[in-house]
Amino acid sequence: MTPPDFLARARTFYDAFAADYTDRFRDALDAMPMDRAMLGVFAELVRASGTGPVADLGCGSGRVTAYLRDLGLPVFGVDLSPAMVEVARRDHPGLRFEVGSILDLDLSDGSVGGALAYYSIIHMPPDRLPEAFAEFHRVLAPGGHLMLAFQVGDEPLYLERPLGHEVSLDFQRLRPDDVAALLEAAGLSVRVRAVREPDPGESVPQAYLLARRT
Repeated sequence: MTPPDFLARARTFYDAFAADYTDRFRDALDAMPMDRAMLGVFAELVRASGTGPVADLGCGSGRVTAYLRDLGLPVFGVDLSPAMVEVARRDHPGLRFEVGSILDLDLSDGSVGGALAYYSIIHMPPDRLPEAFAEFHRVLAPGGHLMLAFQVGDEPLYLERPLGHEVSLDFQRLRPDDVAALLEAAGLSVRVRAVREPDPGESVPQAYLLARRT
């Protein structure tokens, strides 16, 4: 089946500069203490629930997947971009990575204890978010946890020619309360809402939501 246009654009975008993207952001978490702290909370919640493995949905080059592994989680990655998955498999040979879409995950119902969407819902039109959140609810085990991270705002960011590559893409900015309401409607109870101010090099605040399948 032909994917929606926004998925095809995102795949083309990340396929075009997967290697350069990986080199640019390989050590980004080292300078992001809030992100590391939120990922640590997510890991603690998943471990405490004892509900199964973790799916890093939109894993890119696998750097956050590997970080979760180092926190002691049984984790695997899924990404829309075959080129990104190839880089992730190369850089993290001990981890499993698969090509897939967060709108149609090749996972059984209730098969994961945790799901992470770390800046991976930002290429999706807002009116498709309920579809994605329903899919997250489907694959999460009862009591399983979800973490989202995204940029805060009302207008999308249009990025063209990243690192000199002839591609472009919209990055959706979202309001935490709006996203939280959609999660609740999908049966995912929001437990934490956090927003931090922009770090150097960022232009807008960043949001983190932690939710649990009830």
